[in-house]
Formats: sequence, structure tokens, C-alpha cells
Amino acid sequence: MYDERLAEFSRERLDGRPVPDDLRVLLVAQWEGRTDLARLLDLDFFETGEVHPLLDTSYLSETELADPEMQAINAAAVAMAKHVKLVAKGGTGWIGYWLHPDEPADRAWPLTELDTEFTLRSLVGLTLAEGAAAERASYQDEPDERIAFAQLAAELAGLGLPLSTREYDALDASESRVDPEALMEELIEAEREKRGLR
Repeated sequence: MYDERLAEFSRERLDGRPVPDDLRVLLVAQWEGRTDLARLLDLDFFETGEVHPLLDTSYLSETELADPEMQAINAAAVAMAKHVKLVAKGGTGWIGYWLHPDEPADRAWPLTELDTEFTLRSLVGLTLAEGAAAERASYQDEPDERIAFAQLAAELAGLGLPLSTREYDALDASESRVDPEALMEELIEAEREKRGLR
């Protein structure tokens, strides 16, 4: 029923890669108007045509766009958008996957969050749902995030979205081979150098 819409989402957000199972469940729930999963995970998935946050310069004035320093940052952001595949608004900005070609192909896609200050950071978990649940565990009424995560995992499982673990401390916390934040800084420096700003 949603095959074409999922294929379009894949083309637009994941460069045609297969949509992970948990993301498929979450997208279909949003498209069906179900708010239960989105409420639990605080996610709002991009609709067709929404601009990737790293490519969005609509908030900048003409003066800012003409500034060589801002041009260096924007050029680096364009290069980063090839690897930062954001799929949803949530948390402190946007979340998605870090799909740099130097990352191992035999493991789950690393999760990343881009905040509104354009800082990238890794999220724990093997799936987007796990990463989002781990983030949400800090914002629950339950002060112990391990207990809050277990409660969220149980609720998600009850809604047909089981996680690989209900134990917060067992979440995958593997480091990316390529650090997104460090790469962004390298790209900005290279763009500054091209423009004679160093």
C-alpha cells in the first residue's frame, strides 16, 4: 500500500538504500495518522520535498550568503549532506544516519543527530527507534533513564516495534570510524583555505 511512498522516501532521504524495518514501521504509522509511536519517540518524519537541514540557507540574508566565511561553511555543509542522511525532526534538532563510505558495511548504520547549532553527535542503538528511545529516556517522568528506557521499550513492543534490548546499558555504543563532527571541521577549514581565509 505504501511501497511507492517508501521508495520515494528512500530516494530522497537515503539515496535509494533500503528503508530499515523500524523506519518503515514508523513512517507508515505517521502516514496512517497514528500518533502513538511518534509521541513516544518525539519524531516527525520529513515529507516529500522538505529541504535537508544542512542544505537549507533560506534563513540567511543576502549579506550573510555573500560572506566568504558563510560560503565556506555552506560549501562544507553541502559536502556533509552526502553522508548525513537525516530522516526526522526530533530531540534537539534532526536525527538520521551517518552513511560515510568508510564506515563498515557489515554493521548497523551509525545514528547521528544534528542540533540547531549544526553540531553533529552520535546516538546509541542499532536502529533509529533505539536511538530515539534512548534520547527520550532522559526526558521521562522517571528520573532513572535505565528504567525509563525499559518502560519505553515495553510500550514500543506493545505497539509492534520491538527493540533489540530493553536494557539501556546494553545499547550499542560503537564509535563511527569517521567522526562526523571532525570531518565537518576539516571540510570547513579546506573551504576557508580555498577562499583565502586562512
